[in-house]
Amino acid sequence: MEQVVNEIIKYIQQKTDKFYDVVVGCDSSSGSDPLFPVAIVVLRKGEGGRFFLRRIHFGEQEQKKFKNWRMRILQEVVLSCDLALYLREELDRKTKALKRMPNWEFRYIHADVGENGATKDMIREVVGLIKGNGFEPKIKPESFVASGVADKYC
Repeated sequence: MEQVVNEIIKYIQQKTDKFYDVVVGCDSSSGSDPLFPVAIVVLRKGEGGRFFLRRIHFGEQEQKKFKNWRMRILQEVVLSCDLALYLREELDRKTKALKRMPNWEFRYIHADVGENGATKDMIREVVGLIKGNGFEPKIKPESFVASGVADKYC
C-alpha cells in the first residue's frame, strides 16, 4: 500500500495546478468462491485519471459467510471503507510534508447498489455504513468505481 500511496502522490505532483479526486469502490463475483476487486481511482479533473486495483480472495473458512449476496455487498462496503480510511490518512500525512500543497479531495466511496434490482433494499444500510466512516456515498448509476472499474476485474 505504501507503494500505491507514493504513486498517487507522484501522479498528483506531475501537475500541481490541477484538481484531483480520489475515490474508492469495490465489487464482488458471485458463486461459492467470490473475488473482491477493490479499486482506487485518482481523477485529474479534465484530463482523465489513473486507477489501482487489488483483488482480494478470502480463505475457505471466510468464504462460507459470503454465500448470501447481501453479505457480499456488505463486505464490499467494509473493504472500501477500510481502504479509504487508511488511504486518506496516509495521503493527508504525506501531502502535508510536501513543499507545495496539492489540490485534492477524498470524500467519496462508490457502492455497487442502486434503486433498481435486488440491492435497492440495502441502500439505507450501505449509505449509513459509508457515512458512518466519514465519507459521502455514491450509488448506481453514479458509482462508476464500483460498478465500472472494479466490476471489470471480478
